[in-house]
Amino acid sequence: MDNLNLRHLYYFWTIARTGSIVRAAESLALTPQTLSGQLATFESALGNALFRRANRALQLTDFGQTVFTYADDMFQTAQALTDVLRQPPENRPLSLAVGIAASIHKLIAYHLTEPALSLSREVRLSCRTGDTTELLKRLGQRELDIVLTDRQPASGEAGQFRSHQLASSSMSLFAAPGLAKTLAENFPASLDRQPFLATSLDAPYISALMNWFSSQDIRVKVVAEVDDSALIKVFGREGLGYFAAPTAICDEVCRQYQVVHVASIQEVRDTLYAVTRARGSHNAAVTELLRERPELNDKIEKNES
Repeated sequence: MDNLNLRHLYYFWTIARTGSIVRAAESLALTPQTLSGQLATFESALGNALFRRANRALQLTDFGQTVFTYADDMFQTAQALTDVLRQPPENRPLSLAVGIAASIHKLIAYHLTEPALSLSREVRLSCRTGDTTELLKRLGQRELDIVLTDRQPASGEAGQFRSHQLASSSMSLFAAPGLAKTLAENFPASLDRQPFLATSLDAPYISALMNWFSSQDIRVKVVAEVDDSALIKVFGREGLGYFAAPTAICDEVCRQYQVVHVASIQEVRDTLYAVTRARGSHNAAVTELLRERPELNDKIEKNES
């Protein structure tokens, strides 16, 4: 069978749901004779019986049950789509697929995506984390609507993507209370040879931070390289070393991980971007993510003052 007759499939699905050709015919505004003939034609095209009669009732065969399972998924989805399309455009749910660079701190990622979830319309959010290069590839293939990252696309990709700066924060150092007390005395010289928890991801701020360490004649003792920003904070909480995170989330980092803010380093900044396809998007949730964020800027200024 080369082409599936969807009308016949719908007739079969209705019969299976009602359990009777007579009841299905009433629902479809057809005569039972006509519907019975359509069913026979469909079974002939498939080459297998879909029903068997048992005590004057119709029961699905094993083959019929298989066909019904697929048909039920199809027509239930079609009904859901119909229900959505009947709504006014401004009330229809929005789908938002966001790519988040793994090097972005998770609390920052939440702050960047939260505005889209505050829309009056329902937003069905899906997030994918990974390497920026791979995420941009998926953006170009329209698998993602937007990518949040800490670096801009390469110059060769300038014609394909558009970059929007969202926020910029200085970096701060954090540690468990005991270690933080030691590091706070005679800072930054106190950092020399102290245990440092580094991200193994290629985050731009890490290179800047290492350059700053060098400029201060600090010998960095890396005790762990971790590719998960949340796990680094857990290690820091347990006293394994100090770590860096954006000043913009200082209060949340201290509260959530029970660590202490040691110092802010104004020379080292974490700049975050949203990348979209060059032709833009009509998705209202994407537009909301690109909107100016004075509340986040206020938060950064508050923490850095």
